Amino acid sequence: MMYHYYMFHKPFGCVTARRDERYPVVMDYFRELNNPQLSPVGRLDRETEGLLFVTDDGKWNRLMTLPESGKEKCYEFIVMGELTPERIRCLEQGVCLNGSPEPTAPAKVTVTGFSTLGQVLPRLHPEIQEKSSHNPMDRVMTFGTITITQGRYRQIRRMMKAVRCLVLELRRVSIDDIRLDEELKPGQWKEIYPQEQ
Repeated sequence: MMYHYYMFHKPFGCVTARRDERYPVVMDYFRELNNPQLSPVGRLDRETEGLLFVTDDGKWNRLMTLPESGKEKCYEFIVMGELTPERIRCLEQGVCLNGSPEPTAPAKVTVTGFSTLGQVLPRLHPEIQEKSSHNPMDRVMTFGTITITQGRYRQIRRMMKAVRCLVLELRRVSIDDIRLDEELKPGQWKEIYPQEQ
């Protein structure tokens, strides 16, 4: 049997599920292929954009998502709050998430810049603009990347919350050595051949 593998640029507002009462789902974008065996590899929450694989190869799907396989997932973020060296150290060593005694596995964090909410707000998704517009416009914003090897529920958002920062934008850009194709706009996908990577 020939398996199929797709790289999908998941848009904001879309749910990683087969069906949902309220929101569009990832699989809506693949209806034209008429392949009921396709399913997403792992998940991204509704407000997170970026790289998501979709495949009909169950074995590869499991390999990519098993915690013990330790796949590195890299995300670009914009958070409200200042990621100080001390907060970065906490994230990199592992933090305890609310409701869980087990700390997160070590992560890698790189800060690429700072700004203010007033400057960043216009480029955020309208839904996030609306949620954030009551904050003082001089609030510090931190830009950066974070690489994790786990996939706990809303993990990065909860990690940032643990160091008193609030995620306003999150975008997955790579899994292991497969990077999101810059040409793919949100909602677009293309076939890939991971065995040849």
